Amino acid sequence: MCGIAGLYRFAAARADGELQRTADAMTDTLAHRGPDSRGTWVDAAAGIALGHRRLAIRDLSPTGCQPMLSSCGRMAIAYNGEVYSHLEIARRLEGRGRRMRGTSDTEVIVEACAEWGIEAVLPEMIGMFAFALFDRQRREIVLARDRMGIKPLYWGVFDGVLMFGSELKALRACAGWTPELDRDALSAFLRHNYIPAPHSIYRGVHKLPPGCLLRLGADGVPRISPFWDLRAVVEGGLADPARGSDEDLLAELDALLGDAVKRRMVSDVPLGALLSGGIDSSLVTALMTENSAQPINTFSIGFREKGFDEAPFAREIARHLATRHTELYVEPGDALKLVDDLPLWYDEPFADSSQIPTALVCALTRRHVSVVLSGDGGDELFAGYGRYPLALERWAQAAALPRPARRLGARALLAAPEGLLDLAGAALRRPRLGHRLHAAARAVLDDGPDALYRRMLSHWPEPDALVPGGHEPKGVLWDASVARTIPDFLDRMQFLDTATYLPDDILTKVDRASMSVALEARVPLLDHRVVEFSWRLPQRMKRRGGESKWALRQILDKRVPSTLIDRPKMGFGIPLAAWLRGPLRDWAENLLDEERLKTQGVFAAAPVRERWRAHLNGENWGYPLWNVLMAQAWIDANPGTALR
Repeated sequence: MCGIAGLYRFAAARADGELQRTADAMTDTLAHRGPDSRGTWVDAAAGIALGHRRLAIRDLSPTGCQPMLSSCGRMAIAYNGEVYSHLEIARRLEGRGRRMRGTSDTEVIVEACAEWGIEAVLPEMIGMFAFALFDRQRREIVLARDRMGIKPLYWGVFDGVLMFGSELKALRACAGWTPELDRDALSAFLRHNYIPAPHSIYRGVHKLPPGCLLRLGADGVPRISPFWDLRAVVEGGLADPARGSDEDLLAELDALLGDAVKRRMVSDVPLGALLSGGIDSSLVTALMTENSAQPINTFSIGFREKGFDEAPFAREIARHLATRHTELYVEPGDALKLVDDLPLWYDEPFADSSQIPTALVCALTRRHVSVVLSGDGGDELFAGYGRYPLALERWAQAAALPRPARRLGARALLAAPEGLLDLAGAALRRPRLGHRLHAAARAVLDDGPDALYRRMLSHWPEPDALVPGGHEPKGVLWDASVARTIPDFLDRMQFLDTATYLPDDILTKVDRASMSVALEARVPLLDHRVVEFSWRLPQRMKRRGGESKWALRQILDKRVPSTLIDRPKMGFGIPLAAWLRGPLRDWAENLLDEERLKTQGVFAAAPVRERWRAHLNGENWGYPLWNVLMAQAWIDANPGTALR
């Protein structure tokens, strides 16, 4: 696990020290991702520079250092990630007469690309990766990102130069480039709490989409093509479902998961597991114990606030699996210490508030191990989110009424002030009744289930009204063709989350939190073989009898008593609403100051201040306000950004 950066001056190569200086500066910004060594490779005549920061996990010797040249000298690579099938690829290479100097997966990848070409190699790569490969013969650079988007890769072309890096801070180190705020991307951020790919917070800078290649030669034209397509996988799996009894399908899934976990336990440094006590992390930990002669190291965090603390459940799972367990209880002061660092770690506005506990558990873990396995991906693949049955129920209720009648009733309900309905709800002991009724009314007004689900995902449903000059880009969540090729609403919600929320929120959160402390996080449930098989499973293997993740539960039940698992899902949140009224209030008040907002001109001050006052008066606007707060904190942390 590492950080990569570089540039390709395709328009006018210059044989001076500029490339080297720029490569050094870009690479140095990523020291936190790779504290073990630093390397750059420059071919000034070709106009190419690659930089690498190394977190040594496998082949700790100098033969694993990067950037790395193939033995024939044709290919140069800067690579971030882990490929767990590299031994199989290496054996094939040796059969072709290529001898490995060391044992790193980097060497295997660059030699394989030199031998067979990148298109032939990528289908054989099981793992997570983002890399830059330069073909010195063709004078062409190729950027590649793994199928699920586990590893990040940003790129942009400015004034005849391709810039790229694992994080945006590497691009900001390029001399002569002034980053400019993309108000359209900021508008999208307010809806989602993340900036959806392929956009970034900077105009002209993009995220390479998961499962894609970018090629750029001397003509300077970037060409992006997929080598793996999630939508095609979903549609193909639904068209050709796996056949067999439940027992046969469970056995096949069990074997796949076991292999995925086993491969990710190969390491030359200590490793452990993040254990929340939920189904996904408990299953990963249980499978790890079956592949280890020593007790597994597990880590979790808890909260003093009622309703947020999963630490006792994790503790019980750890006791049952006989792990070496470490836990940390989070205090409000811990969050206050972190908030100034968040925009530095994420490089662009990012507002999933679970970024705080994720960062804290990663810091705790790094004190003991260098590699950790997590259970991310189970909710998307096996229909685990609580919002899925809620969306199905809301749409069923809305669709049961004739459209004219439901629209008339919904508009009448929305005309009643939310606060007034809340007062009535308080008398009936129904907290936030107004918010719930308004949400239901808006669902009724939606033209279809996809619009309803999109509204459920929205922190600010009309974000353009909040960003002067912003025009939210419409991505796959607005693509009407998805409903035609994935007709089942539950399947569609899972696909949309896997295509957007998973890479742009969940995996971004884990990558930045873990890399901020040089911790490698591996996600076995997102092995692409598991993903492909999950989409061939019938829906009864995911939700059955009102129970989510049915297949995963059955596999886990063989290893952990169900009495330790069966409980309402909590998620990995923090008591954000209370903290904003308490220990984070002064920090928030400063960022949401009315004059400050008006002077900056980035956000419309009136609606932000209105929500802030309502929140302080007891309503819960924590999540939408956290979006604005994280954007404001990011602006403070990046004073060189052109805002207008």
